[in-house]
Amino acid sequence: MLKLLKYALYDILKSRFAIIYTVFLALVAISIYQVSDDLSKVSLSLMNIMIMVVPLISAVFATTHFYNNLEFVELMLAQPVKRSQVFLSQLLAVILMLSLSILIGFGLPMLLWGADSSLITLLAVGMILSAVFTGFAFLASVMTRDKAKAIGISLALWIYFSLVYDGFVLYIIYSFADYPLEKATLGLVMLNPVDLGRILMLMQLDISALMGYTGAFFKQFFSSGIGMLVILMVLSIWLVVPIGLSGRIFKKKDF
Repeated sequence: MLKLLKYALYDILKSRFAIIYTVFLALVAISIYQVSDDLSKVSLSLMNIMIMVVPLISAVFATTHFYNNLEFVELMLAQPVKRSQVFLSQLLAVILMLSLSILIGFGLPMLLWGADSSLITLLAVGMILSAVFTGFAFLASVMTRDKAKAIGISLALWIYFSLVYDGFVLYIIYSFADYPLEKATLGLVMLNPVDLGRILMLMQLDISALMGYTGAFFKQFFSSGIGMLVILMVLSIWLVVPIGLSGRIFKKKDF
């Protein structure tokens, strides 16, 4: 397992994508720090980049990596190696690389210019979203042998969770504005990992005061121990379910 993981990580580093991605994140963070000295504004700006760019890059890169290493995967499957080990080595290599890129690309500027609790939360949210969309990408990849179709599915999931779903939620809130929707809105947030990460960041930035009664309800819920436990459980489900489904399909798939 460890040997397979080391080879997968080496293969990713050899492609130089990890270096380019890390430098890109670092340049973005440095440019934002240069514009503003207010850590709250820096956190908000980095959050917008994190919410939109990180899931997109994670989905596209994970899908591309799976198909680029398909010949190696087929070779390993012909050896006396468990399919689960082959699958997990490829998956963990992508997640580790994306997470390290976020830690280094955003973390180093934070060490140089300063950081608060919201920025630490930002790093955690970025790594979680990277892992979630990597799981989505691997699920799309094992469902079809067509690379273009798999990338299309990954992009469709990114568009849905990052753009379309918010419009759907806003339509429901607008249509039923006369009814108490705090708990219903909270439930809808749980159905989208991107919105969940965004709300967690907004609560850290104390912007909930600008969101009215719903924002106060969210802050009260997320600030409680039970609320944080629920959030961790929901994020774990978003992480485990796609990976579990893709792993099961991978075990039965005829390459």
